[in-house]
Amino acid sequence: MKKEKEPKSLWEKFEQFWKKRGKYFFPLLLVIILFSLLFNSGNKAEQKLEYNEFIKAAQERKIDKIVIESQTTGLYKIKGSFIGTRNPDDSIAKGKNFILIIRKEAKFENLELENFFKKYDIKFTVKGKGSGSSLLGLLFYLFIFFVIAFIFLRPTMKSMKEQEKYLNKYTKSSAKLDKQKTSSKIVSKKITFKDVAGLKEAKEELKETIDFLKNPINFSKLGGRVPRGVLLVGPPGTGKTLLAKAVAGESSANFIYSSGSEFVEMFVGVGASRVRSLFARAKANTPAIIFIDELDALARHRGAGLGGGHDEREQTLNQLLVELDGFDERENVILLAATNRPDILDNALLRPGRFDRKVYTNLPDIEDREAILKVHTRNKPLANNADLKIIARGTPGFSGADLENLVNEAALKAAREKKEKIEMDDIEWAFDKLLMGAEKKIIITSKEKQTTAYHEAGHALTSLFCPEADPLHKVSIIPRGQALGITVQLPLKDKYLYSKEELEAKLIVLMGGRAAEEIFLDQLTTGASNDLEVATKLARKMVCNFGMSTELGPLSFGQKEGELFLGKDLRQIRNYSEDTAKKIDETIKNLIDEVYQKAKNILEKNKDKMEKLVKLLLEKETLTAEVIKKVL
Repeated sequence: MKKEKEPKSLWEKFEQFWKKRGKYFFPLLLVIILFSLLFNSGNKAEQKLEYNEFIKAAQERKIDKIVIESQTTGLYKIKGSFIGTRNPDDSIAKGKNFILIIRKEAKFENLELENFFKKYDIKFTVKGKGSGSSLLGLLFYLFIFFVIAFIFLRPTMKSMKEQEKYLNKYTKSSAKLDKQKTSSKIVSKKITFKDVAGLKEAKEELKETIDFLKNPINFSKLGGRVPRGVLLVGPPGTGKTLLAKAVAGESSANFIYSSGSEFVEMFVGVGASRVRSLFARAKANTPAIIFIDELDALARHRGAGLGGGHDEREQTLNQLLVELDGFDERENVILLAATNRPDILDNALLRPGRFDRKVYTNLPDIEDREAILKVHTRNKPLANNADLKIIARGTPGFSGADLENLVNEAALKAAREKKEKIEMDDIEWAFDKLLMGAEKKIIITSKEKQTTAYHEAGHALTSLFCPEADPLHKVSIIPRGQALGITVQLPLKDKYLYSKEELEAKLIVLMGGRAAEEIFLDQLTTGASNDLEVATKLARKMVCNFGMSTELGPLSFGQKEGELFLGKDLRQIRNYSEDTAKKIDETIKNLIDEVYQKAKNILEKNKDKMEKLVKLLLEKETLTAEVIKKVL
């Protein structure tokens, strides 16, 4: 998008002219000065006559011609020349030209001036008020003065202008203006709700904003007040920015977008100035939508920083609050902002009258994931075996950005292998890469490979024999990321509630790897470190947060509290006694021991199947759930 060109000022035009034509000025000035000197040198022979001398010269017929100039001071200035004489003793020979100053009321021998000059055959010319030559001289000297002033002041003015540009670089908002329409054409590609898959609830809530930008009069007639600010809240990659652009596209409003971090600088007052500049720009381009991404960088709780109540971030936030209050209800300007940390925003910003409405953009469910995949694959050739429903089912927890990345990775792999279409194998490869990491080209010993095979087979077998566990999807002993092997489970549908039995099944599967190492290899390795960490955290949540222990009952232990000084980062505060803490630790240990024993019982009962699975894993390295079920 091209940057808007600002019209040049008169000073900039003059500077441009001076750079091109300034080199001719000084030679021209020198020529004018020389001509002036030559002109003045011609008048050096002028002599000032007395009144009686002029009368005598006129009577003796020695005056050739004169010029009478009327002065503004009530005088006549008579400039003339004598008829040449060869007598060296004659006083007239001292100078050919003369000047005479007389009053306007003066008469020559009681005659009028005109009659006097005619009587003695003197040629005369009358000029108006003022002296033309003196006026030209004054203009000339004024011109010289301004030129000299310009030469000496130009560096200072240029320096001041550079300083102004330098300050504007900081004080003016760097927000980008995306005009949806101009007088002749659409500047950028228009994004509408058709380009936003899923987010049905969010789009419904934003329709009122679109209607207001299209027909603001309908709301004012009924006395309704449209929200001045709309806050988009959701995890990263869920389409907050895309949704804001779609609102601008649907309403044909100008879209001004910026980031919260662009307002925060080390210089005090810069952020507040940028906020003022941003809102002034929006009011000059109505109807407009201002979109501020990552609002939490700008609008954290006041008093949470090291600078007390006077640091730069808080001054910027105060200016934003003032601008939101100062919105004229008749102005077609709406502020949209996005954040994934609404818990750290200042309360004054979230009150009615500022950000009146919160719109949540949650992670997509299975239907939304399928719709998002269709959007991202509409311009990509897919093979017949590429089933988007299976991909949508196998990507729970993926955001819209994750799904776009998945399709892009699959397209890149297909292009590297010079395929004409994207096949299901390419998408599966991209899924494994994103979920488990890229394959690591490392050499491991046969013993380490065998240990990894037993460990992953333990996870796989326990998941098959726990009805409440998520279905098994794939097992691999190829090193990826930080792991030497991985077992993937995928739910059949999105879940929002988990029962105690389902959480215990998760714990059994997590402990299946350590149990397999102990039973079949009679050793304990570091491979189960991540499993133990995840299992311990889940067990603590079951006891302290979910109230799922029979020993302690339906109670919640621990309180989450924000530390303002650290920017309201959440931390756990103990609100129970030492005796209760001891009981909590014992309960968690008993729960882990119980699920660990269940995992061992499953593996001991199915030793023959375990050996088959390990042998197949060592041979194939990667197995799908269908292959495992067929073999077992």
